[in-house]
Amino acid sequence: MSPQELDLEAYLKQIGKPLGVSDWFQMDQSRINAFADVTLDHQFIHIDAERAKSETPFGGTIAHGYLTLALLTHMLNQVAPVPKNARAQINYGLNRVRFLHPVGANARIRANVGLDSINERRKGQYLFEFDVSMQIENVKTPALMAKSLALYTF
Repeated sequence: MSPQELDLEAYLKQIGKPLGVSDWFQMDQSRINAFADVTLDHQFIHIDAERAKSETPFGGTIAHGYLTLALLTHMLNQVAPVPKNARAQINYGLNRVRFLHPVGANARIRANVGLDSINERRKGQYLFEFDVSMQIENVKTPALMAKSLALYTF
């Protein structure tokens, strides 16, 4: 069954299992610069390639951790889209977010997604907890790990 075909009952059968891996996503410098502009975080490690290369151990600019985290939703939806019989979805938050490795400009990242739990909060409302590990291509240590929470109404 493809992810697009999953309804609540199908997701309930996937608890404790890996759901899949997202497509690779290139973290280009223009996206990092745009995020810096939106968040007013213009720290040189993100936007000044020459200085980042000479003054940091990263070898160049790196993405903001929160930019990497913000892309989690895009990648999560590729692997675990909204259940087909859901009426509404709300981002409920995150648990245990850890930034483990910087994402360099032009690196490719993707998400490994598992389903930890589904709990009924009230009639017709279910809280899904996804286990997400964001990988960097050719890097052993994940960029980040997090528990992503989504609240669905059926």
